[in-house]
Amino acid sequence: MNGEGTSNRLPENERSLPQAGDVTVPMWLVVLLAVLAYWGMLYFDWHSGWFDPRVYRPFGSVAVVNELQPVSGADAVLKRGRVVYETTCALCHGVDGEGKPGQAPPLAGSEFVLGPAGRLIRIPLHGLTGPIQVKGQTWNLAMPAMGAALSAEDLAAALTYIRQAWGNQGEPITTAQVEAVKAETAGRTQPWTAQELEAVQ
Repeated sequence: MNGEGTSNRLPENERSLPQAGDVTVPMWLVVLLAVLAYWGMLYFDWHSGWFDPRVYRPFGSVAVVNELQPVSGADAVLKRGRVVYETTCALCHGVDGEGKPGQAPPLAGSEFVLGPAGRLIRIPLHGLTGPIQVKGQTWNLAMPAMGAALSAEDLAAALTYIRQAWGNQGEPITTAQVEAVKAETAGRTQPWTAQELEAVQ
């Protein structure tokens, strides 16, 4: 008994049903589908922005991304302090706080930086003149009142950064401390001497 005889015995309505069999897919259709898939990938890449440098600018590295993250609390004060320091103080004292020979003493490890807060606040508020001993070295210079034009908040942030950067481990300076020293020394017009500062506790 063969399949043809079986097929002839099937009812008429079942003989019209589709039958399974092998069909060869035309090669042109395979090529067309491959081309369409490739074009689709290119189109997605062109229009998705994955490789567009504008997507990543200005984030050139993870460090840059971290630097641009919003911060709060103590981290925000230090970040603001660094900006103020590098804008106002770094030209003379150096970005690394090591000072510059014949120009400005180091701030890293300085007795005046790590001493009483009221002593440190007075220096940028009114300036400094005459000889001063810093880390065993004598400096004879004149420092202008670089912090006089800063707000109490910015000056406090800059001094906090100085006291906690480059290995320094001083306590932060608060805005209230700066405002108190400003009120206490409001009538002063002359820069401080080292001897005067050492008397401040």
